[in-house]
Amino acid sequence: MPVSDFIAAFMVGLLGAGHCLGMCGGVAAAVTIGTPQNKSKLPYLLYYNAGRLLSYGLIGAIAGGVISGIVGVTSFTQGLLWLRLVAAIMLILLALYIGRFWNGLSHIEKLGQHIWKHISPLASKLLPLKHAISALPFGMVWGWLPCGLVYSALSWAAVAGNATHGLLIMLAFGLGTLPAMILVGSAAEYMKGLLNNLIFRRFSSLILLMYGLITAYNVYNQFH
Repeated sequence: MPVSDFIAAFMVGLLGAGHCLGMCGGVAAAVTIGTPQNKSKLPYLLYYNAGRLLSYGLIGAIAGGVISGIVGVTSFTQGLLWLRLVAAIMLILLALYIGRFWNGLSHIEKLGQHIWKHISPLASKLLPLKHAISALPFGMVWGWLPCGLVYSALSWAAVAGNATHGLLIMLAFGLGTLPAMILVGSAAEYMKGLLNNLIFRRFSSLILLMYGLITAYNVYNQFH
């Protein structure tokens, strides 16, 4: 598995963190609501984000393991090339989405709503969080939230070659989202403003777009 894929997954999380704050920032802030004044909010946030990353890793391991198993059983090795092309296209769509050139990826997010409506009630049952450790299962539930960024990273995990690499791809993605998701309050608002700045978003989208196009071109060359 090329190291560049792990770097790309990390960059997807880092550069797309503005989208993360928009979808999950309120939830991250809600994690600390009701925290006693004499207690630090940081353990709650760390456990919440650890829960998210555990779910991401689990999803990545499942995707990488299932796809590699199917390819192994069918001996259809060229199938991984087609899936890698799909991953490149997903990254291109994500770049257009982050840069606000085209919001087509939002339609893909809606596909996961059917599953999310059955999972989300579990999160409500965990509130309010009485102890910091309670934020761990809460974060694990929210790790399944339908999200275009997650789907894009997951498409890379699916072509990682095995369950371990799929897990690592999704963990790299999750680590990229951490800087924004750990911050709450005024610091989060400042970072959200920076990440949602159109110039920053366009610059970030160009980086992802270039990687997606290069990957697609490399796949094209392998086909021929």
